[in-house]
Amino acid sequence: MISTSKPSEKAVIIGLISANQNEKHTLEYLDELEFLTQTSGALTMKRFVQRLANPHPATFVGKGKINEIKEYIQENEIDIAIFDDDLSPTQIRNVERILCCKILDRSNLILDIFASRARTAHSKVQVELAQYQYLLPRLTRMWTHLERQKGGIGMRGPGETQIETDRRIIGQKISNLKEKLAKIDKQKSAQRNNRGSMVRVALIGYTNVGKSTLMNLLAKADVFAENKLFATLDTTVRKVVVNHLPFLMSDTVGFIRKLPHQLIESFKSTLDEVREADVLVHVIDVSHDAFEDQFNTVNETLNEILEQPKPTILVFNKIDNVKVEDAENFLEIKENWLSKKHNNSVFISAMKKTNIKELKDNIFKKVKVIHMKRFPYNSTYFNY
Repeated sequence: MISTSKPSEKAVIIGLISANQNEKHTLEYLDELEFLTQTSGALTMKRFVQRLANPHPATFVGKGKINEIKEYIQENEIDIAIFDDDLSPTQIRNVERILCCKILDRSNLILDIFASRARTAHSKVQVELAQYQYLLPRLTRMWTHLERQKGGIGMRGPGETQIETDRRIIGQKISNLKEKLAKIDKQKSAQRNNRGSMVRVALIGYTNVGKSTLMNLLAKADVFAENKLFATLDTTVRKVVVNHLPFLMSDTVGFIRKLPHQLIESFKSTLDEVREADVLVHVIDVSHDAFEDQFNTVNETLNEILEQPKPTILVFNKIDNVKVEDAENFLEIKENWLSKKHNNSVFISAMKKTNIKELKDNIFKKVKVIHMKRFPYNSTYFNY
């Protein structure tokens, strides 16, 4: 039987050790970029790293390195070159001409993944808006023939070039998408208001830390969960009951380092679930080597979108994935976070259902305090 499955595209990934980014962080970012590449369906064949004080203004990497990459691409029939930082229009044009293959930067790759993961009308509009906002400043070289989508007659002004036409059409699309998104956001806001005064708990965290798996466990839901980055984009809200106490739980889109600002702007409405939550459950993949950096990334984003801190429970997930050789280090981490930094910390495995009762008890205590303030006549009913 002849296989009809499409072979994976072959990719190389490229990063810099610079004045603003040391070798350790560069390697961590490239590990993440490789995972992003895998999530998008491509296969990473090789990574290239160069030490430069600042990215080369013309080709991102230096002349010698770009020629080395070119040679490897030609010899191994590579389809895509993916850069770990955003490229300027000039860099894209120059690198594309030298390497003669598809060129993506980190933002472009993340936008592509978001586009493939979008399922609802809301997320599709959000992603499309972000893609056009990313594309607009990069319309620098070719005739894209976007006017065919609108019809050519009456679309071109006197002396207007093709690039100006395309910019104007994309500007119109962005304006239309913003209006469409504003209507959907208004509907979403009405939905949130209709939920009444029930206490709201939001699952937050870095992408691929196990939020959806935990949501399925706590809410007996069927949220899509997969070991890939950004497996889910749409916020899911479910009613959860712990010790007879009902509350609403939402599973939000994951955070990531170097998240394209276009996506942050487009997904502001999704982050409203975080803003309007009463309690945050911050899920952390404790088995990840850079979990503290991921924790800080999420906190930095929270500081941007929240006016003041909210009651938070730290959930260190995937304890079953901690390597045997790291067990001693893990115990030190656990003791440190429990005793010195955060009392509201729970170490669990959502996959193995380890310590879930302890987590439920912690959530119950936080929710009960807020619930009693809103519904004081229930004080004896939930006397646990």
